[in-house]
Amino acid sequence: MSPTSITMTGYGVSPGVACAPLARMTPPVITDPDEAPGENPAHEVQRVRQALTEVAAQLSAIATGGTAGAILEAGAAMAGDPALVQAAAHHIGQGAPTAHSLSLAIDTYCTQLEQAGGYMAERAADLRDIRNRAVALLMDVPMPGIPRPGHPFILAAEDLSPADTAQLAGGDVVGLLTEKGGPTGHTAILARALGLPAVVGCPHAGDLPDGIPVLLDGRAGTVEAHPSPQRRQQALDDARNRTQPRTKGPGRTADHHAVQLLTNIGTPADAFRAAQADNEGVGLFRTEFLFLDRREPPTLEEQIRAYSQVFDSFEGRTVTVRTLDAGSDKPLPFLHLPREDNPALGLRGLRTATLRPGILETQLAALVTAQRRTSARMRVMAPMVATAEEAAHFAGLARSCGVQTVGIMIEVPSAALLAHDLLPHVDFASIGTNDLAQYSLAADRTSQPLGHLLDPWQPALLTLVATVCGAAEALGRPVGVCGEAAADPLLALVLAGLGVSGLSMAAPAVADVRDALAELTLEQCRSLAAAVLDATGPATARATAEEMSETFRAVAPEGEGL
Repeated sequence: MSPTSITMTGYGVSPGVACAPLARMTPPVITDPDEAPGENPAHEVQRVRQALTEVAAQLSAIATGGTAGAILEAGAAMAGDPALVQAAAHHIGQGAPTAHSLSLAIDTYCTQLEQAGGYMAERAADLRDIRNRAVALLMDVPMPGIPRPGHPFILAAEDLSPADTAQLAGGDVVGLLTEKGGPTGHTAILARALGLPAVVGCPHAGDLPDGIPVLLDGRAGTVEAHPSPQRRQQALDDARNRTQPRTKGPGRTADHHAVQLLTNIGTPADAFRAAQADNEGVGLFRTEFLFLDRREPPTLEEQIRAYSQVFDSFEGRTVTVRTLDAGSDKPLPFLHLPREDNPALGLRGLRTATLRPGILETQLAALVTAQRRTSARMRVMAPMVATAEEAAHFAGLARSCGVQTVGIMIEVPSAALLAHDLLPHVDFASIGTNDLAQYSLAADRTSQPLGHLLDPWQPALLTLVATVCGAAEALGRPVGVCGEAAADPLLALVLAGLGVSGLSMAAPAVADVRDALAELTLEQCRSLAAAVLDATGPATARATAEEMSETFRAVAPEGEGL
């Protein structure tokens, strides 16, 4: 008798279908508080220091550029923080075993990061990975890591660290499944960058035994154990059909309405790879890689060199740059910002320029100098703009520095609701759906239990997008989406129908979005958008869009669309 099929649900964070046996991550070592302490406390503290130094070196060694590389370099800097050694030394001095002392010290920091929320909470997973690696070195046991069964498999874990996820490219892993995590965590971001189907935040995934056959749908967020032969074949056929894109070139609906297809990048290495792909440029260039974990800000010349590399990769194409998005939620030592109880609602993004205007002015000067050396079409936008006054101030500053095309990010509900007041000051806007969802639905982006509220199909979020698009159309301003919503081919149809003129996403998602747009006319996209706005919840919204789009495809005239 065949085993009964069981279906579980999590958050689908990276589209695609995978069908393969399950294999679990090697679990981290649990330290023993009753182990005998070392005889020489000073020697034990030195062992901790050496272990953390080796972990930092390991992370730097596998940081080979790109989005993953930037995250790993930040982790290496965390491992080298003397505060970790000092905290472990305190516990060693009280007679605790060495490995357990380090575990206690790092767990305390993790708790503090999680209580801070926002970006800081996301760093807790990175810090736990540092703990697990250092503890394994101290105890002289195998390092926790990715299994090597010798055949394609779906990797299951409680959570995945950036170091683990970054090493998946080119291996036997065909899909990712985690018990923890949310739609905007590092696992989600890196899975999309690697093009691996992924489901996160699936709490019962830990009940699945090693070796069990699993069918994972990274778009729907479903995980089916013991799928029937028919379901397996269907999954293989679907995957085979999507191996090659069906369309090429600029994004267009079936009736040739343009929807620009762009990619998100975080480093010059990202830019080089993305420039080789079939896209229309960059819709979000995150510039934080230059600033992270530094005691002093990068110099003008350093920035000019880095930005020039990016612009060189995209000669003749659009590059949309986001100015430094840091603050009390992403602390940088040289900003000298005060500690805040709620950093996600505090000094971040453009707000930091009110305290350190020189940082922004130098960055703008570097961007203008770098762009003038190439033929890339540069656009520069500011994050975390909340009022018309802020939009006007940034636009004035950017233009005085020589920026020709100035924009703002719409991430705050006030900016969306009053877009008709903000947009006259700028040339374009880009909607960051991740933060806009967080703020409009009062749901921390890093909170797994609240992940359902961060669903980009939430009608409240899409209503705000529609409000921005309405204002943009009246004023003749283009408006894009650079949040994770842009990577969903079905939702891309709705966004086009709402009036979004450009979509920016992880590079592997572009082909599917382009194909989806080519199948429906603009008027059909508008019909989808109207129906979705009338939905009472995200599940109903998605189901309505799926049903309507299938109907439109079924009645498409011969020769229309693909």
